Amino acid sequence: MTASQRLPRIESPCVSICSVSPETRHCDGCGRSLKEIARWSRMTDGERATVMAELPDRRVRLAADGA
Repeated sequence: MTASQRLPRIESPCVSICSVSPETRHCDGCGRSLKEIARWSRMTDGERATVMAELPDRRVRLAADGA
């Protein structure tokens, strides 16, 4: 049995553009905060779902604040 068969895949908003804004301390790619990125694999499914639901509006807000 391989590791991928034993461990469930954790959904992630990562888009492989890992650049953190020093002003907002959020990833420019996915919009997560440094704290969220660090905790992602330890969050419950519900916590991750909450963050995922917030990200579209957050990315819009962060883009507007940075403009």
